[in-house]
Amino acid sequence: QVQLVESGGGLVQAGGSLTLSCVASGNILSINTAGWYRQAPGKQRELVAHISDGAGKRYADSVKGRFTISRDNAKNTVYLLMNDLRPEDTADYYCNVDASTRSPWTRDFYWGQGTQVTVSS
Repeated sequence: QVQLVESGGGLVQAGGSLTLSCVASGNILSINTAGWYRQAPGKQRELVAHISDGAGKRYADSVKGRFTISRDNAKNTVYLLMNDLRPEDTADYYCNVDASTRSPWTRDFYWGQGTQVTVSS
């Protein structure tokens, strides 16, 4: 089994920055791909950023140039650096990881519990 713990959310003024972290633990063999999603009140969950196992990255148009996704494979951690935050970035942020486990070998998607980001104007 794989557990994901997100951290780094909080309250920030518009124009500020936050870095979210998602640490994976458990019987992990590797993190293959990972993504950050967000869900604002009354809205559907949306993909914010995605990183492939080859470290290719893609972003939602609304965050391009402001957010950066990265990974540290040695630490089984995925990051989301968020700069120039805007009130419309306010949401619960979730990481989603495609991970492989050892003994027994499995591959599945896992979700974290979410971390809240609030941007004040």
